Amino acid sequence: MKGLTKWILIAVSLILCMQAVTAFAVSSISVEPSGSLTPGTPVIVSFNVDLSGAGAETFTSGNELQMSTDLDSAKWSYSLVLDGVVAEQPSNTGRVLSVSGWVLAYPSSMEESLRVTLEGITPAVSQTTNKTLIKIQEIDSHNNILTSSVVERIAVVVNIAEVQSKVTEKESALQTYRSHIDEKSALGVDTAAAEAKYSEAQQKITTAKGLPSTQYALAYSNLNAAQTAIDEGETALDRAWAENEVTNAQVPINNVDNVIAWFKGNKSTADDAQLATIITKREVAVSYLSTANDEISNGNYAQARAKAQDAFNKGNESYTDALARKKVLESGWQLPNIKLPGGIFLIVGIIVVVLAVVGYIIYRKRSRWDELG
Repeated sequence: MKGLTKWILIAVSLILCMQAVTAFAVSSISVEPSGSLTPGTPVIVSFNVDLSGAGAETFTSGNELQMSTDLDSAKWSYSLVLDGVVAEQPSNTGRVLSVSGWVLAYPSSMEESLRVTLEGITPAVSQTTNKTLIKIQEIDSHNNILTSSVVERIAVVVNIAEVQSKVTEKESALQTYRSHIDEKSALGVDTAAAEAKYSEAQQKITTAKGLPSTQYALAYSNLNAAQTAIDEGETALDRAWAENEVTNAQVPINNVDNVIAWFKGNKSTADDAQLATIITKREVAVSYLSTANDEISNGNYAQARAKAQDAFNKGNESYTDALARKKVLESGWQLPNIKLPGGIFLIVGIIVVVLAVVGYIIYRKRSRWDELG
């Protein structure tokens, strides 16, 4: 008997401690104007709150239905609808409207709802931010929010100066990008891909400037897309510049190849002593050029340009040396290509013969002068 009494007391305690669960649904939410808003814009929010009790009542009498907003000069108008009968309620002002559960608690067999209209002005903002247009929640007798029943509608409030600043920022970036294209074009760089990205970015900025404040999100999306196009264009321009430097570096290599072919095409010059040095410098240039192409493939365009410049310098050095040597050989004024030590005696012999001839000529002239004495 004592055990049964104990369980009865526990059951009664649980019933007393249990709080009736209220369920409400918010429908037909309408916001005018829709989309993003600017400070000082009149806004009208209307919605229905449908109440249906999970217990004996449509709403827990000890709780309250709280509606709040971030709008300035808020004015609330609402009606209580019971089984289709509309009862207008006194209007209220302020950012919070609370309706007591004692007003809303009816037998669950009844159909109950609230029709609410909120009028207000969007507040001033120092920067573009989200603001709550309407927030609906149930609060219990201990002032706790029943989070499972919170309904909220927010909107972006736009700081116009911030948007204009972003437009100006992107226009400045586009102008800088234009100057980069023109600089590279003057250097002979292929700017076709960069020009396409410039046109894309320009179109996105123009579109963003023409959008109303209610399409703030779309305007920002276009401005961000414009920046992406500029960034991609700069990358394309950087690559084209590197490829142009590689093309330029190939010129002296091609030139020296022609001179080397001349050397090897003549028996008298094919084994010229200076040809090996010329070829070595040419091979170093080719090695630099190969590295430059690898850097382009890896996206390292600055390093590619540096290696292409090294290739150009070394290739040009090889070409200059080759031309100078070719000129000497074609003029015919060079010492015989004689290998020492045997060749040294021939050279000395030639010098002796030349000196003997010169001495003989001088001797003959002096003898003639003596005869005429």
